[in-house]
Order: sequence, then structure tokens, then C-alpha cells
Amino acid sequence: MRKPKTPKCPLCGKPSVAATDPFCSQGCRDRDLLQWLDEGYRIPGPPADPDAGERDYD
Repeated sequence: MRKPKTPKCPLCGKPSVAATDPFCSQGCRDRDLLQWLDEGYRIPGPPADPDAGERDYD
């Protein structure tokens, strides 16, 4: 019988820890948060139209 695979940290590949799941440590968790805050995770494509979401409520 096989033992279940331990999930791995998406940043460094080490086994994840329940306290910081899905990451292996608080350091990897913080690095991921900084990527989100610095817009490090982006979908490639043309720039969005800044006026597309605005509505005229007058």
C-alpha cells in the first residue's frame, strides 16, 4: 500500500506544513503575498482600457 503524497510548496517544492498550507513556511507564504501585492502575477495581454469600467451617473 502506498502512503499518500505530501503536498509540495508551490514556490520552493519542499513539503507543505499544515500551519502555512499550501506553503512550507511563513517565509514562502510572505513571498507569495508580496508577488500579489507587487502585481507579480499577471496575465499577458494588451493593457486594459482604463475607461471601460467607468459609468456616467450624471
